[in-house]
Amino acid sequence: MSLTVKHLNGDTTFLLTFAPNEFTPPSPLESQYGIAQQYQQPPGTFSILVDPWISGVTTMWHPKFLLSKHTSPSCIHKLSHIPEPNVVLVSQDKPDHCHEATLRQLDPTSPITTILAEPAAAKRIRGFKFFNPEMVHSLRIYSEKKPDSVIRFYIPPVIPGGTPGEATISFIPAKMDVVGTHNAIGITYRPPQTAYNPPRPRSSRTPSSQSSFYRLSQLPPAPQDLPLTPPESPTRQNSAMSNTSNPFSYGSGPPSSTFSARQRTISSSSSVTSTTRLHSEKALSVIYSPHGVDYSLIRAYASSHLVATAALPLTLLLHSFDRVENPWWMGGNIAAGLPGGVEIAQNLMAKCWISAHDEDKDNSGISVMSVKTRKYNKQEVREMLRQGQGSNVDVTVLGVGAEMVLKA
Repeated sequence: MSLTVKHLNGDTTFLLTFAPNEFTPPSPLESQYGIAQQYQQPPGTFSILVDPWISGVTTMWHPKFLLSKHTSPSCIHKLSHIPEPNVVLVSQDKPDHCHEATLRQLDPTSPITTILAEPAAAKRIRGFKFFNPEMVHSLRIYSEKKPDSVIRFYIPPVIPGGTPGEATISFIPAKMDVVGTHNAIGITYRPPQTAYNPPRPRSSRTPSSQSSFYRLSQLPPAPQDLPLTPPESPTRQNSAMSNTSNPFSYGSGPPSSTFSARQRTISSSSSVTSTTRLHSEKALSVIYSPHGVDYSLIRAYASSHLVATAALPLTLLLHSFDRVENPWWMGGNIAAGLPGGVEIAQNLMAKCWISAHDEDKDNSGISVMSVKTRKYNKQEVREMLRQGQGSNVDVTVLGVGAEMVLKA
């Protein structure tokens, strides 16, 4: 299986495409002429568009307070130049993440796309009165004690009688965050079965649609029997950053559910026990945290959900390199940058760290008059990782339009 990461602008708009096998995106010709939306993604593929801001300015409250512009043009002119994503993920309500003009380029009645947004951003998007209400959902704060805090997407089997796949999205916000910018969003993807294996006895309940993806309101009933779980997640020993001696020891976490009883998942509380296993393959995993969040808040998610889904080591960390500070009376830290990202990368044994939200934007207004930025390059990031236990992390800066394929 693979994860293709494409950087659509110079800032923090990414297209993440998960696939059972290596994925080949639409050709540049298709993107140039805007016909990529007609492209049929391979069965089992799941795509997420992150914080879309393609062009135009963003303002906060008033242009005299903050006005921002891209300094490099995006690689696409409109969202119709990419295939319709399964999920549009909006991490906060600030206009450079929740950009109204760009979001309005989406099909407001799309049967394919679901918008998942931080609660304040979801409220703002609903206020556009542009999208079908069933299309916009608020992210729930992750809690290992609340299984329904994990949002799950059912991915139908690729072969007859095969095992379905699953994508999950979890929201981990900072506590007492005055400016409302610091959070992490966890993503996992487990592919459906693509190769024939001798069939196991299965329930007669099957998905009612041949579509490769389901919106939250369209999830089919869950099969009542489940295949085996992935191999055990690795255990990080003697972590310099962790406050626990063995934060990733293997254990079976509680079963999770989706948005509502009507929107059931591929697991059910009655059928999942400590010995019931979910799949025969490990999952890909992503932490998206453009402004950063303290690792202590991610630890519970890592030791429960990521371990239970065999999603460690972390496949990808999307996090800023640069540290940005405001005076305390203007909200304090804006972006945690390298110091915060290193702690996450080391504790989750990240395979790859891609710079996010580090564009040198054209900013003006009173809110940026006292901002102090400490910039870090790839060499400095690698050096700080070497000082800990993260020397194997692939540190990358993707240019506008560049993409990278990560394989399991």
